[in-house]
Amino acid sequence: MMRFMLKAKIHRATVTDRSLDYEGSLTIDLDLMDAVGLLPHEQIQVYNLNNGKRFETYTIAGERGTGTICVNGAAAHLVETGHKIIIANYALFADAELPGFVPRVALVDEFNNITKLT
Repeated sequence: MMRFMLKAKIHRATVTDRSLDYEGSLTIDLDLMDAVGLLPHEQIQVYNLNNGKRFETYTIAGERGTGTICVNGAAAHLVETGHKIIIANYALFADAELPGFVPRVALVDEFNNITKLT
C-alpha cells in the first residue's frame, strides 16, 4: 500500500513580501528549502495562520541567507506581509519505507532563521 505522508514542513514562517504581478508560486530562501529537502518547482501547500486561508502552489528558490518568503501571483491576495504561514510538502511512501521515517521540519523565528530542525 502507498501512503500520502508529510515529507517536509517549514513551521511559522513569516511572509516577507508578496507580488501579485508574477506567474505564481512561493519564493523561499534556498537555505530553508535545502534544510527540509524541498526542490525548486516542487508542489507545496501553504496554511495562513493569521486568516486560515490555504492554498497549493510550487516552490521557487530564493536568494540564500535572506529569509525570503514571498507569495506570488493570485495567492498574494491570501496573505499580507508579516503573516505567519506553514509550508507543507507531502509525498507517497510505500509501507516498507515508513519504519524510522521522520519528516524534515524546520521551526523558524520571526526572521525565518531556523531555530530547530528535525
